[in-house]
Amino acid sequence: MSFKSIILFYLLIFSVISCSKKSIEETKPTLGDVTESVYASGVIKAVGQYTVYATVNGTLQKVNVTAGQSITKGQSLFELESDKAELNTEDARLTYQLSLESSRYIQDKIAEMEMKVQSSRDKLTLDESIYNRNKNIKSQGGISEVDFERVELAFKSSKINHEASKKQLAQLKAQLRNDQSKNSVNLRINQKSQSDFSVKSAFSGRLFDVLVKEGTLVTAQTPLAIIGQSNSFLLELEVDENDMVRVSTRQKVLVTMDSYKGQVFEAVVDKIYPIMNERSRTFKIEASFIKPPQKLYPNLTAEANIIIQIKQNAITIPKSYLIEGKYVLVNKEEKREVKTGLSDYQKVEIISGLTAEETIYKPK
Repeated sequence: MSFKSIILFYLLIFSVISCSKKSIEETKPTLGDVTESVYASGVIKAVGQYTVYATVNGTLQKVNVTAGQSITKGQSLFELESDKAELNTEDARLTYQLSLESSRYIQDKIAEMEMKVQSSRDKLTLDESIYNRNKNIKSQGGISEVDFERVELAFKSSKINHEASKKQLAQLKAQLRNDQSKNSVNLRINQKSQSDFSVKSAFSGRLFDVLVKEGTLVTAQTPLAIIGQSNSFLLELEVDENDMVRVSTRQKVLVTMDSYKGQVFEAVVDKIYPIMNERSRTFKIEASFIKPPQKLYPNLTAEANIIIQIKQNAITIPKSYLIEGKYVLVNKEEKREVKTGLSDYQKVEIISGLTAEETIYKPK
């Protein structure tokens, strides 16, 4: 056998031995803490963060703000074209002023009608007195039937006239109230409609982004800007429906972010939205940082583990050594069933079927 053949032979033997060693990794159970947690993913949100929308359609004429600036409640952010709204408001104002002027005429008619009502009331009182007096005389035979009917007719006519004049007075007063109220309401509606063309901030905070440019056609569905509190942030996370029943408020959350690689931040579950998103089959929860990072920005991505429970002094093995979720290898080839408990991404608790002194082998 040549020297080259001998070298190749030994290399082959070494390779076989190395592969054999790699295929029989072993370990023993360890005693320690095991944590059960629920995975969640989401983004950073500013407290009170919301997207600004217009309530009317129109062309964006002016952007009054820039991204990053601080804003105050009621501050004008955007102005939409409002020529038509201004004309409608002016028309409503003129109509209201005309109604005020015409109300003076109606008030004069009301005063005139009040005098008419008073006059008809006086005549009714007189005719009623005459009717009652002649009614007594008729019972004694002191007045003819024809004369009594004439007196009775005059009384009834006075009664009808008085009721009619009262009704006319009530109608005039109602007309005055309705006209003034209608025109006043119409003016306020048009003033409100005109003010809608100026989009204002709902609260004080920071303008994170402006999403439109001047000249853009804006509808009520067009997002205009994103606003939130400047130095206060929360976590908006999504939890799978299969895990949601184990999540509750005040649970501890361990958070990692791509912006802070290698660091883990603690948070607490504050709010659970009690409805599932049908598209993603997840529930939304909110959590607040116990000690937030120095710098945060809206929409940074985050991953989190919501701590369900922690068990101390538990017998654990690496998850990679578990077969089909309930077996381990002992004596290299023997498959033994074990009962498992809590688990995390790396370890699983062994409740029974294996002692801390036994050696187990990693499956091939």
